[in-house]
Amino acid sequence: MKIGDLAAKTGVAPRLLRYYEEVGILHPFRSSNGYRSYGEPAIDRVLQIRELLEAGLTTEMIREVLPCLDAAKEEAQPPVCPAGKDLDGLRRQLSSIERRIDVLQRNRSAIETYLRACEDATAAAATAAG
Repeated sequence: MKIGDLAAKTGVAPRLLRYYEEVGILHPFRSSNGYRSYGEPAIDRVLQIRELLEAGLTTEMIREVLPCLDAAKEEAQPPVCPAGKDLDGLRRQLSSIERRIDVLQRNRSAIETYLRACEDATAAAATAAG
């Protein structure tokens, strides 16, 4: 598919897709005329990139972790981290993601409790009226 098709399927502007290619996190095929061509897996890759960006990772961090995410999908061994690599940024992002997950789980639980209470009250009122 062409870049416009990928943009339409992912909701990501072509300019941003070209940026992802420039920073090395999206890899299109090039046809003989130089046009970018993307396979169906590119849709999932772009959506994954968007999710990682929304989680607070930088494009540099994403470039580092994508091979590990690919290995996890294929149930293969992840690549070895280069010696001396500074991982503090990734550790901070992981901690931030874990805090957000905790908050989301608490909010989900509170909303579920509220909905159950409302449904129980509605059912009790219907029984009393019936």
